[in-house]
Amino acid sequence: MTKVSQELLRLKELTFHYSDDLAPVIKQLTLSIDSGEILTVMAPSGTGKSTLFKLITGLAEPTSGSIELLQEGSARREIGYMPQQDLLFEWRTILDNVALPLELQGIGRKERYERARERMKTFGLAGTEQSYPHQLSGGMRQRANFLRATLSGERLLLLDEPFSSLDAMTRLSMQSWLLRQWEEATERPTLLFISHDVDEALYLSDRIAVFSGSPLSNYTLFTVPFSRPRSHEQLLEAEGASLKREILRHLTKEVTPS
Repeated sequence: MTKVSQELLRLKELTFHYSDDLAPVIKQLTLSIDSGEILTVMAPSGTGKSTLFKLITGLAEPTSGSIELLQEGSARREIGYMPQQDLLFEWRTILDNVALPLELQGIGRKERYERARERMKTFGLAGTEQSYPHQLSGGMRQRANFLRATLSGERLLLLDEPFSSLDAMTRLSMQSWLLRQWEEATERPTLLFISHDVDEALYLSDRIAVFSGSPLSNYTLFTVPFSRPRSHEQLLEAEGASLKREILRHLTKEVTPS
């Protein structure tokens, strides 16, 4: 049976600049994201990808254009954000860090702890409840960071290069862990990912939007052909290698040496 996609997020002719006398960082960008998909945005550094996330979360307002959450019940409070650095509070236990979104929603201590503990089991964090962030490995900290993001908003998660600070082996492990969490979810969240790693984008994504320069405006959209569940070995096969070359060509076609 063919899966019927439902659009969750629509960006329409979105434009943003920091002041009237500066060139726009984002210019008339139109992009849609389907419910339950993983879409990765790729572009050279400094082209406005993180700014795009600020607009979606409401931390900044667009100069023009619109951002629409389309499904019934959708609201920006249902958006979770996971930045490059985990931003866990060092003076709070892992349990208190994870439960912070529930605390901000006004949920009582007993209920928020119960809900957080239950999710910590699923995320492989059982036994770390009374630990502090400095006592955890980088990978475990990012698990806690991701869990906190899901408790902030379970419908749409914005992931801004969340594994870029990890070593290569831990990064591969965390990519596989993230996919398992997504695949095993009762209702799969929609993930909007920022990455500079083509292999990571191919491994995780359903679709990849590739921008070649600034401002964020026109892009080439690639559909990843691999079935799920996936393996990193698929990226080494002819189809994966060919798609990687094509994405790299688009990423670098406007980049010239200084």
